[in-house]
Amino acid sequence: MCMYVSQKGEILGVVIVESGWGSILPTVIIANMMHAGPAEKSGRLNIGDQIMSINGTSLVGLPLSTCQSIIKGLKNQSRIKLNIVRCPPVTTVLIRRPDLRYQLGFSVQNGIICSLMRGGIAERGGVRVGHRIIEINSQSVVATPHEKIVHILSSAVGEIHMKTMPAAMYRLLTAQEQPVYI
Repeated sequence: MCMYVSQKGEILGVVIVESGWGSILPTVIIANMMHAGPAEKSGRLNIGDQIMSINGTSLVGLPLSTCQSIIKGLKNQSRIKLNIVRCPPVTTVLIRRPDLRYQLGFSVQNGIICSLMRGGIAERGGVRVGHRIIEINSQSVVATPHEKIVHILSSAVGEIHMKTMPAAMYRLLTAQEQPVYI
């Protein structure tokens, strides 16, 4: 996908965040776009899209700060070629837990997944470190206290459906953090 930036020296107008450890393709995700900025005006990008490469430079597996530097370095170009994978901003996770003897295989603190057991049922189900849990079994847990989230998860068996999103994206979307556009 090619995108034109109207003037040299103009920023792309995006905020990017990490996709989270445990992602199949660890790369950066568009978390926000500047209103009327080049990225939004292109009409070709959406919040949640993963950026695989920019102008032929792969971003897969690179640290967030490196990806930000690469994007900032494009300010003097009038044409930018992006290779993206369309992704909704919210990740749907399915954990299959036959009974309570099986550990879920992740830890959570204030709604954010902070560790993940390699090869566990949570990792196989798509759980990612650094993601904020939005919903458990169709029930919103956005305003739910930590203890209640732990209780819901520790007592859940069978198919556990969760919706998550990168915690940094959640903070931007809920205005807890000001976007820094690049």
